[in-house]
Amino acid sequence: MDWGSIFSNAAVELISPTTAAYALAALGLAVHFGYTGLLNFGQAGFMAIGAYGYAISVLTFGFPVWGAVLVGIGASVVFALILGIPTLRLRADYLAIVTIAAAEIVRLLFTTNTFVAVTGSANGLSEYKGGFRALNPLSFEGKAGFGPWMFSANDWWNIIVGWSVVILAVLFTWLLMRSPWGRVIKGIREDEDAVRALGKNVYSYKMQSLIIGGVFGTLAGMIFIMPRAVIPSAYATSLTFFIWAILLLGGAATILGPVLGSMVFWVLLSFFSGFIARAVEAGWFPISEVQAGQLRFILVGVAIMLLVIFRPQGLLGNKKEMSFVK
Repeated sequence: MDWGSIFSNAAVELISPTTAAYALAALGLAVHFGYTGLLNFGQAGFMAIGAYGYAISVLTFGFPVWGAVLVGIGASVVFALILGIPTLRLRADYLAIVTIAAAEIVRLLFTTNTFVAVTGSANGLSEYKGGFRALNPLSFEGKAGFGPWMFSANDWWNIIVGWSVVILAVLFTWLLMRSPWGRVIKGIREDEDAVRALGKNVYSYKMQSLIIGGVFGTLAGMIFIMPRAVIPSAYATSLTFFIWAILLLGGAATILGPVLGSMVFWVLLSFFSGFIARAVEAGWFPISEVQAGQLRFILVGVAIMLLVIFRPQGLLGNKKEMSFVK
């Protein structure tokens, strides 16, 4: 058993762009659920809109990087309005039903052959990274870094930009939740009738929260596609469930919880993946490689279940902040 390789691969996930993307998407859910009490089960839809909005803007319309980012953000705002206008005046479960259905509709629209010339259908899109990589100030050949974190110049650029966006989003959320706006949002989470009695427009505040968390998800979708192609199957419902697992793992009503949760989630997933694969090769487990791939998710799920049982507020959360969850 090559333990060094297993731990090395797991350590790489600590700072990978994928980890950054999931952390940012989970931070958006923290704004929705942890601070506002909105049940959004369609964060994968916001990520898909960000990914496709960026890629289509570059490939089809020839937009520069900043223009493509603005298109993705604008599309996510429109998507949030479409979701929120008919549901935010109703009970929380209506938003949950609408968002999970809307995310699947978005994924299927990108998969259909009707728009294959623009979306690439099931094959997705690629070749949209040239403008982003042209902004890379790093120009060394080969790989550079230390320990297990040895990457090419383009990989380091993806990591730097991804985590810079996460840091800015964390600071923005921290300032936002300490502001009067944030106090109103927390009040809505606890008792929206009381906030409404104070003369606040609860519907407007909920919509603003939905838009802000959705924009975080959209930016996460853009970070997510920088090391890979845009494939519609990557934005299935399971993606949202992974983000929810990360949120609950770190702490729903926390600023740094989504970041820590994403790191722990991907480190555990990578560790179990490497360990099970090598255990199967060594004959420790009488299962196939396909079954081994599913077993890693089972083990990560068991670890999260134990955490929920013994520390339901998450790694960084506290019971007072999670008292609104019945």
